[in-house]
Formats: sequence, C-alpha cells, structure tokens
Amino acid sequence: MITPLKDPFGAEIPTHYPLEVADEIAMIRQEARLVADVPEHLLEIIARFTRALRESSAVDQTSGVSARFAIAAAETVAAAALRRAAVTGESRPTARPIDLESVPPVLRGKLEFTPGEEGREDEHLEHLLRRATADTARARLRGIDLTPLVEAVSRAPVRTGERVAAAEVVAALPAVEPLAEIGRRLGAAGTEDPGPMASAAELALELLFLTRRLAKEETDDETVSYGSAA
Repeated sequence: MITPLKDPFGAEIPTHYPLEVADEIAMIRQEARLVADVPEHLLEIIARFTRALRESSAVDQTSGVSARFAIAAAETVAAAALRRAAVTGESRPTARPIDLESVPPVLRGKLEFTPGEEGREDEHLEHLLRRATADTARARLRGIDLTPLVEAVSRAPVRTGERVAAAEVVAALPAVEPLAEIGRRLGAAGTEDPGPMASAAELALELLFLTRRLAKEETDDETVSYGSAA
C-alpha cells in the first residue's frame, strides 16, 4: 500500500497480486478501458511482463509493481493500435505485437529501480518484454512446425510496423500450412477482418526472431522487416 493511503496510525492491510497469469489477464480485461481490440495473446504478454517485473531484482520491490501497471500497459497498446488505424485508414483497429514497443517508454515512470540501475532501465524493460513475448508465443504455438514459415519468409521478407496496415501484413504472408493453425490458436480464424491474422502472424514471426531463426530489420520510417537470418 502506498504511503499516502496509510492512515495516521500506520495501519496496513496485507494483500497480494494475482496468483496466476489467467487471473492477471482477467483483471486487465475487466478493468482496462480499451479503445481498440487487444487479442488475448497480447494481454498474456502484458501479464507475464508485469509478473516478471515483480520478480526482478532491478526493480525496487518495496514500491512494487501494482495492478494498475498492467492495466495501463493494455490501454497503451490499444492506443497505439488506434493511432495506426487513424494513419492507415483501418476501420477496426486491432493491437499487434509491434504495439508492445510503446509500453516501456510510456510506463517507465510508473516503476522505481534499485540503486545502481540508473541508465539501464530501458535495457531491463526491453529484456523482460522480449522474454514475456517468447514465453507466451512458445506456450500458445507449441507443437506447430514453423519451418515452412521460416523458409518462405527467408525467401520473401514480411514487412510490418507502426504505420503498416493489417491488410498489408496479411497480403505479404506466404501461403504455408502453419499459418492456418497459428490463426486458429490465436483467435484469428473465421473472420474476414485482417487485424487478428496480422496480430497472430506477427507473434509467430517475433518468436522466430527471438529464437534466431529469422532476422529482424528496423528502419527509420517506423517499419520492421522479418527475413533470412543467414
């Protein structure tokens, strides 16, 4: 409990953070005011990221990482998706993994780091966010052979980014079998809206980058290209 909420006698009420990832996701879904669709896999990444921060020795745990952090992170990701929709003309904004990059710079001020970590805050946040992304992708895509996707994208890179519409991402995806299962696992099946499929495909591509099976090139025009790691 933060100091201003303690009564004059210094009384405190012991409590705890959500015990399971599913509980954290449910709390985010219940409390966050989202201005765009945020797929479940992105909420799981945010939940895992928040929990990793609570376990990090680089973060001052006496101040803690409150439930409001995860809620604000989800709202930030949704706002990034809404901004892209305004720029690209998408009719229904849907958050994608690329939108997670907006979380560390926006929410760094909500955290207190331990002495000696000055100047390394961004490094810690980016590392834990990548870890949360990889853990979520592994859990949700376990058992899918992504080799055909690696081979196809190595031949024909896929471009995405903050200013790239979902329809462009989907149009650039190769016609390989794993993508259908990826879409089914991540809630993108059965809809003509390209947003959910673009979000699902981005998560798979980011996993392949984080496991060094694909390369990822960022440019100055806010675009990202996944391609051959060779």
